[in-house]
Amino acid sequence: MRESPAARIERLLASGDADGARAAADQLLGQLPNSFLARFARCRANMQLRNFVDAETDIRLALQLSPKDEQANLVRARLDQRLGRDDEAFERLRRLAAGRGPMAVEATVTLAESLHNAGRADEMKALVAHGGAWLRDPRSSLVLARVRIDEDFDQGLELFRAILRSKEQPNLRRAAGFEGAGRLDKAGRYREAFDWAAETHRTTTSQHDISGWLGPLSERMQALSKAADLRVPRVARVEHLAIVCAMPRSGTTLLEMMLDRHPSIGGIGEFDGLTEIQHAIGRTPGWPRNLRIVPELRLAAEQTRYLAGAGQVCRPGTLWTFDKSLLAWQILLEIAASLPGALMFDIARDPRDLAVSQFMSCLSPEAYAWTRNLDLIRAMIEFRSRFVPQAIEALGGEGGPLRFESLIYEDLVEDPTHYAGRYLAAMGLPMDDAVLAPEQSSRGAATLSSQQVKRPINRSSIGRWRNYEWAFDATWAPLVVAHEARRER
Repeated sequence: MRESPAARIERLLASGDADGARAAADQLLGQLPNSFLARFARCRANMQLRNFVDAETDIRLALQLSPKDEQANLVRARLDQRLGRDDEAFERLRRLAAGRGPMAVEATVTLAESLHNAGRADEMKALVAHGGAWLRDPRSSLVLARVRIDEDFDQGLELFRAILRSKEQPNLRRAAGFEGAGRLDKAGRYREAFDWAAETHRTTTSQHDISGWLGPLSERMQALSKAADLRVPRVARVEHLAIVCAMPRSGTTLLEMMLDRHPSIGGIGEFDGLTEIQHAIGRTPGWPRNLRIVPELRLAAEQTRYLAGAGQVCRPGTLWTFDKSLLAWQILLEIAASLPGALMFDIARDPRDLAVSQFMSCLSPEAYAWTRNLDLIRAMIEFRSRFVPQAIEALGGEGGPLRFESLIYEDLVEDPTHYAGRYLAAMGLPMDDAVLAPEQSSRGAATLSSQQVKRPINRSSIGRWRNYEWAFDATWAPLVVAHEARRER
């Protein structure tokens, strides 16, 4: 029998072929511009591709066509969360969870996870106490463990252990493993915490060879010798765009939440626009060996696409856009080619604190598979410590396509008034005391630091490595010495 367009799209989505599903949805929309199924399918395909801005456009149009569709409303709530709009997401999720429709269980599970990420433990416990069919869903076991561990630490820990060692989906086991490790860390049981994290990596993290990451990065480092080819921009220079240039767990969320409190700056989180730029430019044969091989029309199109998407996500009425994508430090050449004029915030943190935080965090098991042990983490930090300074020298300075502002996490925490003022001055903005209270931000943080940034600026994460001092050998000394030499406070 001939497959219907809708069935074909569903099959492609189920198989993970998001590109194929999006193409099929586009074809159907060409025939039926007002097809809810086609528009919603395109949204889901874009979400799989992490094209969240396009996905938001699709879901907005889909809900105009079918405003009461529960699955579409659930996707709308998840996109709101992804874009930092927690209040809108919570309101939509509560309406869905309170109903008796087919998405009630899914919405309640999502709501419970969202309340946990936002640090709203009392509301999460009340949701559990209310009961319901959602508690029979395997994912609720993680929520029940969170509630139990606050009442009885050891019993709650056993619940986390049971999930980690179960046959449930890897993402559920991974979340339980790292949360158990984090709870042990806070309880001062550091050896156990380290062992939990190691077991979680061993059973849920990809085992790719690190050369898969360092190979392309090394090619970019070699291409920096030709960076003079980018000093004359081939597209218009952008204005009022700041981008983080840092590894995960470096303090990027703190900086974003601080600057987002300024009335002239709008944070856009880990915006997917740079991923699109990387893919579009990276597909050009000869890049990055030839830095002028990408057609100007393609560069201009990517710049237009990025700025339009960022403007869609950014808070209305702001002058500056702040992008905290963790990809940026790896694709500085692509940014220089397509977004000349951007201000890059180069953020560094004590390499040992950084390593502990990365190793103990529930990062993507594929994109950050190198976090599975400290040796691989050290190799990535060592590479970045060579690559980024060379990139700053090649792409920054007078006449360079990019501007750079260096930032040491420990210095920012020790003297936030001084350094916030410095960073705002680099953006041509006056100091505003609101930036010193990031915990008062109404914007959600869809990152692992979502709960930390709900607290006032503090030093609790500085020197955390000392709890795991036995895990670090002399090979870390050069990185530590170099980092300390950069500190001002």
